[in-house]
Amino acid sequence: MNTDDQSPGMQIPDAQYLIKLAHTKMPFGKYTGVRLVDLPEPYVIWFAQKGFPKGELGEMLQNVYEIKINGLEYLFKPLIND
Repeated sequence: MNTDDQSPGMQIPDAQYLIKLAHTKMPFGKYTGVRLVDLPEPYVIWFAQKGFPKGELGEMLQNVYEIKINGLEYLFKPLIND
């Protein structure tokens, strides 16, 4: 596929951003210290219904929501070295 043919809303994910997303931990609440990508799906869905926080954390949680509802969590396994 030619990258010039992409639809206007389509974005190519930045590898550095995905690595950051894979390692960022929840800074507050019941799941403090849990990686965003490891948050339980019902918790992320709750944020989607109630509203994501403002700023970078909210954007990251929105991305985690999209990843989870589309079953793409497996993409982060190679990025997380425990």
